This record gives sequence, structure tokens and C-alpha cells, in this order.
Amino acid sequence: MKLFNVTDYGAVADGKTLCTEPIQRAIDLCCEGGRVVIPKGTFRSGALYLKSNMTLYLEAGARLLGSDNTEDFPLRGYSFEGYDQICYASLLNTDGAPYRNITIDGSGTIDANGEKLFAAEMSENKGKRGRAVCIRNTENVTIKNVTIRQSPAWGLHLIYCVNVLIDGVNVHTKYDENGRRYEGIFNGDGIDIDSCTDVKITNSLIASQDDCIAIKSGRDAVGRRVNIPSSNITVENCTFKSGFGVAMGSEMSGGVKDVYVRNCKFHDTHSIASVKVSRGRGSYIKNIHYENCTFENLNPEHGDTEWFRGALYIDGFYGSVKFDPDTAAAIDETTPMIEDIYFKDITLTTKAGNAIYLYGLPEQHFRNIHMENIKAHGRYGMKVKNIDNLQITNVEVTYDEED
Repeated sequence: MKLFNVTDYGAVADGKTLCTEPIQRAIDLCCEGGRVVIPKGTFRSGALYLKSNMTLYLEAGARLLGSDNTEDFPLRGYSFEGYDQICYASLLNTDGAPYRNITIDGSGTIDANGEKLFAAEMSENKGKRGRAVCIRNTENVTIKNVTIRQSPAWGLHLIYCVNVLIDGVNVHTKYDENGRRYEGIFNGDGIDIDSCTDVKITNSLIASQDDCIAIKSGRDAVGRRVNIPSSNITVENCTFKSGFGVAMGSEMSGGVKDVYVRNCKFHDTHSIASVKVSRGRGSYIKNIHYENCTFENLNPEHGDTEWFRGALYIDGFYGSVKFDPDTAAAIDETTPMIEDIYFKDITLTTKAGNAIYLYGLPEQHFRNIHMENIKAHGRYGMKVKNIDNLQITNVEVTYDEED
């Protein structure tokens, strides 16, 4: 394997010199199957663009630090929050053309400098915030061992990708590794899987400001028109330390199916499972499995609200402050469906919200919800409405307060 050390192209590890051009030059000159190496030290950079058949390798002690100047992150068209929007470029990107065989590896850190960059992007307000890493339209993506931290928005965003492995990655979008909360950042998801197929996330740690892992596929008419589902996704042997667990939706208008979350630990996250839709989305979430998971939330920061219902929830009215679960709307292409959801071998306790919350739509009941070997304790107990074929086996629910 041929190595392309960024210092050979003029990059300086002082944390002050802007190294975008020499790092990009190393990437551009990297031969097929080559490795671009970021050695020990802090390298400050603006937006960088990866290409096919290459590895970006961050050695131990290497830190790729995002610039705090919005001019270093050009405005480009991205899919973000379910729509095609003008966004500031991310620290690491692909430009949207089809790519193959991209690897990010090593024990170094990708630090997007989000506290400063978030404030700058919001103040300038020419586009939506960039991410730390945004890989689009790529087949065969491997991201291993690195730490991704302090994004101005989501930590890692994968869009229209096929065959993805995320292994041994640490993502910190709410707190740094020492527990200090980043100032001012909001909607800081950990990992967003957006209309991707054949994804495995394993042996990773996520401390998120919002959804730890969010599985999406576009919003409303745009998502239904593109019609690329997120499917065949496995999340296993992961640890979650803040945020909202593993979420399906609410942007799911291309569909979400065949997702397996297993052998995971959740500590002071606000939920294990957030399966969420709202009227207008259309499409489906189906064949979702959460198995062999433990959850303890001692943080009362979020109660039972329109954005968060509790430790384990399926919500057909996500984002609705006031809703009537008994009055049906007309059924059409905008009516979402949730079906075939499995929860098995789960122990959970939460200080805030409901232990279990399952609310379907009155016009289209959610169906085939299976719960087996669950021990759940919450501020409130279990609430169920508009669910057809709810199967419960060996489920114990306790609570602190009547609602």
C-alpha cells in the first residue's frame, strides 16, 4: 500500500496553520488503493473531499481540527433533515457523485470544532449546518476506530450508501470525552443512516446531543418521490451514554425496514427505542427488532413531551403538541404505517417519561407489536392506543406516578 503523508505536501501540525490545500492535494494524488496519512499532531482544515478506492488514516495522536471560518466550508446542495437543502460543507465529504471503496481508519480524532463553527454558521445563516463527516452515494464504506467529536450538527451522516461498516467508532456530539458539555449546539445526532442499505454498526460508543443513531429515508413528498428505503441495518454490541437511543424516523418517507438492534447498553440516554412518525410522512417502518438490551436513565431532563415519550416508544403523533387519538383523518399516500416491531429480552428503568408508550393512528392502527421478556420501570407505566395485534409475553411494568 502506497502512503501519502500529508506533511509531505505541506501540512503543518501546529493547530493554527490552515492545511486544507495540502491535505486535499494528498487526497487528490493518492493512487488507487493508497492511504492518506494524518500523523500525530493537530492539523487545522476546512472542507475535504474524499474519493474512490482510498483510505484516510489518522494515526494515534492525530487530530483533524475543523476551521472556525465559514469561508472554509463552501455552500453545496445536500440532503439534510429529509429535504434537498443548501448546507455548509462538512469537514469530511464526498461531493455527491457515485463513489466506491472509501475507508476512514486509525485511532486519531476528527474534531469538527463545532462550538465555534456552529455559532459562525448560525450567525451568517447562508445554509444549514455542516456535519463532521458526510459520505454520500458510496458503495463499500468502512469507518473504523476513529473518534468523531464536536460537530456543528450531526456527527456522521451517510446518504444513499450501500455496504457500510462502522466498527469501534466513538462519537461525541453532546459532551467531550471528559464530560464537558459543548456550548450552544443543538440537534446533534450521533450517526444518521439516510436511505442506506446493508449497514453494520458495531463495538461503538455514542454520546449524543439528540438521536444517538437515527435511521431515516427522506421527508414527505420528497422522500416518497426518491423512494430509497433504509434497509438491512444491524446495530450490535454498542454503548450509548447520552441522547435518544436508536431512532427510526421521523423522516422515513422512503421507508425503513429490516433493522436489528441487539446486545447494546444504554446509560442516561432518554430512550432505547424511538419509533416515530407523523401524519404527512406516508410510507412505512416495518420489521424492526430490539433484543437483549439494558437501559438505565437517571437523568430527568426530558419528560413526556411531543418530541419524547419515554424509554421505549412507538409514536404516530411525533411532534404534535395537541392531538386527538380518537378522531381519524382520511387515509391516503401521506398516511404512515408501522408494523412488525419486536422487543425482546429488555430491562429498563427511567426517571422521566413513560416506561412503554405505543400510540398508533386512529385511521390506520399500527399492527403486530411483539413484546417478550421485558422488565420496565418508568415515571409512568405503559400506555397503549390504536394498536392491532399487540402480543405480550412475560412483561412486567412498574411506575412511580399515576398519569
